[in-house]
Amino acid sequence: MTNEKTITQNLAIIEYYKEQLNSIDLQLQISQAALNDYTKAKLTLEHLQKTEKNDEILIPLGGGTFLKGTILDKNKILTDIGAGVVTEKSITIALQKVVERIQLMQNNRDKLIALAEKLQDEATILSQKTQELMQESQTI
Repeated sequence: MTNEKTITQNLAIIEYYKEQLNSIDLQLQISQAALNDYTKAKLTLEHLQKTEKNDEILIPLGGGTFLKGTILDKNKILTDIGAGVVTEKSITIALQKVVERIQLMQNNRDKLIALAEKLQDEATILSQKTQELMQESQTI
């Protein structure tokens, strides 16, 4: 294969790597937002465990907005189990599920970061090789 064809192919592959890295970056941003949401839920549930019946609390609604509320039964937590289905769980089980989801999301985030680093490394190596080929082509 000629240097010109190799350079063209390498540049196409580098562009593909850039697109993949942009996609991974977007996925990481979405993942981080969801992780923040679950972390807030975890903190809320942990604080809720320390309350008693008829205690007044502030219920976080998001965006720095809260609702005043009174604890009637802290052991009936409604949790989303997927596909818009909500089920009632004890506070202990709800907290356990939130912690499991946080761990799963952190693991997935770590895998995405590792993949991004691998792609970046491959793109860097390929870019260096392509630059060398371009320099060789210019000296000929």
